[in-house]
Amino acid sequence: MVSASVTVTAAGAALSGDLDVPAGARGTVLFAHGSGSSRLSPRNRAVAEVLRDAGCGTLLLDLLTGAEEREDEATGVHRFDIGLLAGRLAHAVDWLEQRPDTADLPVGLFGASTGAAAALVAPAGRPRRVSAVVSRGGRPDLAGDALAQVACPVLLLVGGDDVTVLELNRAAADRLSAPHHLHVVPGATHLFPEPGALEQVADLAADWFRRHLVPGP
Repeated sequence: MVSASVTVTAAGAALSGDLDVPAGARGTVLFAHGSGSSRLSPRNRAVAEVLRDAGCGTLLLDLLTGAEEREDEATGVHRFDIGLLAGRLAHAVDWLEQRPDTADLPVGLFGASTGAAAALVAPAGRPRRVSAVVSRGGRPDLAGDALAQVACPVLLLVGGDDVTVLELNRAAADRLSAPHHLHVVPGATHLFPEPGALEQVADLAADWFRRHLVPGP
């Protein structure tokens, strides 16, 4: 069992993270939070706990430094910089490959809100390392042309009452050539605060990663 606070260096930026890998893990899921959030997001941490119970390791990572977060809160300059966020996710994938305790584990990406776009852009540069992607209330449309380059299976989870985001996910799904599924959680809104909604998201994500986190060649 690995449980540690870690620092991932990406192009000179020191990113804080929490790595937890249970014994006998089937893979490691790297979380990409949305705008205005962090690795301390209670929603992502709740999902991560379910994933660990299902036998997956998790890495919850701040995609911005402390200074960048403060700048983003004031100006919003970084939250839609998908290239920046995806590049840092790709560095984190490489970082996992360099650690002896995670090097042999396949990697999954779990993205929320704008983080979902980064989670869909990042695999294009790491097709042999990223085995599956799950988006929770995400903005996959912001991944743009990278959608057509995604090769791994993608699960899109959207609340049925999150009307605008649901339409954006349907349009993005039409651009995916990889195996994918759009699952609508009835009655749920953007952050899935309704009773049982986030639990359903976590269970669906755990099942997706159980099926698709397989060692690469």
